[in-house]
Amino acid sequence: MHNADIDLFFPTVAEREVQYNARQSVPDFDACVRRYAESSARVRTRRPGILDLRYGMGQDERLDLFLPAASNAAAPVFVFIHGGYWRAQRKEDAPVMAEAFNAAGAAVATLEYTLVPEATLGEVVREVRSAVAWLYWNAAAYGVDPERIYVGGSSAGGHLAAMLAAPDWPARYNLPDDVIKGTLALSGLFDLRPLCDVLPNTWLQLTPEQAAHQSPIFHLPERAGPMLLAVGGLETQGFKNQTAAFEAAWNAAGLASTRIPTPQCNHFDLVNELEDPDSELTRATLEMMGLAKADGVRRAELQKS
Repeated sequence: MHNADIDLFFPTVAEREVQYNARQSVPDFDACVRRYAESSARVRTRRPGILDLRYGMGQDERLDLFLPAASNAAAPVFVFIHGGYWRAQRKEDAPVMAEAFNAAGAAVATLEYTLVPEATLGEVVREVRSAVAWLYWNAAAYGVDPERIYVGGSSAGGHLAAMLAAPDWPARYNLPDDVIKGTLALSGLFDLRPLCDVLPNTWLQLTPEQAAHQSPIFHLPERAGPMLLAVGGLETQGFKNQTAAFEAAWNAAGLASTRIPTPQCNHFDLVNELEDPDSELTRATLEMMGLAKADGVRRAELQKS
């Protein structure tokens, strides 16, 4: 499907409000968020993390790092950026994948960032880029391989992960162009222009020109590592079309992407697929990172821990 054939704006503003209202797309939003928070709380009691590492001067410019069992080799790191339409949630709710990923030999970093509207969206993008730069320059001190940084995020975090895959910014941080080795974008928002006259713009405060400037669909690199994309089968057509449009643009630029089918998922439980060492989403992400899925020995350790 060509990008131009994928409708991101829909016939009316009223329809667009429905298509981009993730919260109203699930029958029990509170239960979904509670499951996410409980999963993360369980991980944080079972996986000792290095918490609140400061990557910048702002009070919210912090990250948590969850490390695999000690080994002689530096670990690749999966940097996960939480969603919440850029204005909600915290990194403490985000490390649902840490246990499974640690068992497979990957470190996990979960990012905090200043929420909108306290920060502009441009400032949020700059903060997550600064976090990657901090990780690159400080990784070795924590047994993490700076040459194997992978990023991922859900919803607004999917947008921010895709902005990390954009070109040009690494040079401003004295980073190699290929500092990001691969990306996982879940239910991302990749063209923000349709949001300019619906509810999210009451906090984003974007003009159409600013929205385009912060849209990863318009900032595609010439070369990139793997791009994994997923959107829940139970999500609105708006979120499905956002992923389809980005996928079409990415592929049209000669870049490789892989769509992971998740027909059973809604907008909020999609990220919980990463808890399961055997889920297709976990397997694909670990394989992107050069790690086989958690083997039987590691899975047994996971269940005992």
